[in-house]
Amino acid sequence: MSAKAQNRADRAERAAEHLRRQRAQERRRNALVVGGVVLAMILVIGAGFLVNSLRDSSQDISASPAGATDHGVAIGDPDAPHQVVIYEDFLCPYCGQLEQASSEELTRLADEGKVYVDYRPFNLLRSDYSVDAANAFAVVLDAAGPKVAKTFHDELFADQPAEGGPYPDADWLVAKAVEAGAAEADVRPGIEDGAQEQWVADATSAAADAGVSSTPTLLLDGQFYQDGRTMQEIADNLVAALE
Repeated sequence: MSAKAQNRADRAERAAEHLRRQRAQERRRNALVVGGVVLAMILVIGAGFLVNSLRDSSQDISASPAGATDHGVAIGDPDAPHQVVIYEDFLCPYCGQLEQASSEELTRLADEGKVYVDYRPFNLLRSDYSVDAANAFAVVLDAAGPKVAKTFHDELFADQPAEGGPYPDADWLVAKAVEAGAAEADVRPGIEDGAQEQWVADATSAAADAGVSSTPTLLLDGQFYQDGRTMQEIADNLVAALE
């Protein structure tokens, strides 16, 4: 090949390489633009979904008053000036956070006659532990009464397992019930055999019928309550509203 022909071939190769690089850059730029648009759409849709979910929750929940159901345990004076209803799942980590942030203060306010608080556990997460723990709670409530059941409720949240497991077994639940003040002979059979699983199913259906679709769900004086960005803020603001 002559030198002139070689030069033409080299120029053609360089031109082709430049074109390949230019097209590759255009593809990357287009991909970034498309990705940015998709991300923006996801953020907008997600934000809209969250806002709509909160708005829908505030409008759609229609629960019975505190103390007016068999699917929970209530503390305080039924004639207190305020009522709080808390729907919860014993496995829900946010329920655990709310319990840690609010339990002591809500108990104090209930003892002072300022609020009547109704805790309503049910099976939201569709896990074995959610059912087992709620079944054990109902067994303790039936066998040992509301005071022991409330203590058992508190201890379950104090030692709440991770959402992904491993989950405690029936012996652990029995031990917790006994620590709360129940007689082992009274609660072990029902905890081991799932004697109150229908109670759990009924509590879950009642929550769904009320429009509850997430946990924790709080009602203050019959109205959906979510004043705060974290469970601690929600608890602090709720306590302030009840003082």
